[in-house]
Amino acid sequence: MAGTLADLETRIARLEAESQIRQLVAHYSFDIDDRRIDQVRELFAPDAVLRSHDGVMHAEGVDAIMAQFDGRFAVLGPGHHVMHDIQIDFESDHAARGRVSGHAELWRNGRMMVAAIRYADRYCRTERGWKFAERVIGFLYYVPVEHYAGILGRPDRNHAYASPMPADFPENLPDWQSYHQGRFHGPRET
Repeated sequence: MAGTLADLETRIARLEAESQIRQLVAHYSFDIDDRRIDQVRELFAPDAVLRSHDGVMHAEGVDAIMAQFDGRFAVLGPGHHVMHDIQIDFESDHAARGRVSGHAELWRNGRMMVAAIRYADRYCRTERGWKFAERVIGFLYYVPVEHYAGILGRPDRNHAYASPMPADFPENLPDWQSYHQGRFHGPRET
């Protein structure tokens, strides 16, 4: 009977941890959009990393992360981040990895823009609860709304900067490449 109770306690602890991580992800969106700067700071472990797949963003440590946000906020007006799916994989009782998909509506450099986002996260349990250990942002697209129609038909879907850049996913993902290489360049079914 003791083994069953321990099993139940472990499962409940895991569910509580997952709930706390989901709250962390939700707070990120709300706190960023509302510019709740002190709350944003509290979301990250002291040695956390926040970066982007395209290399434009890269900050290590909470102070550097907050300075990076100050730079982002200088070009961003009102925004609305909406997170959709959250996949959490626990590595231990104190560490987990996550993938988060979402969208954002943003006012950037005087233009209305929309973005499809994926975050690759690492979470760590601290004395103050679960925090981001690392957050890496990637874009399926980031475009002015007037360029949204047909954007998935072209590879240069990141228009956040002066010159369009390639999207961060899915074309550079190994599974995507393998599937399309085998399907369109390998033997075909008859």
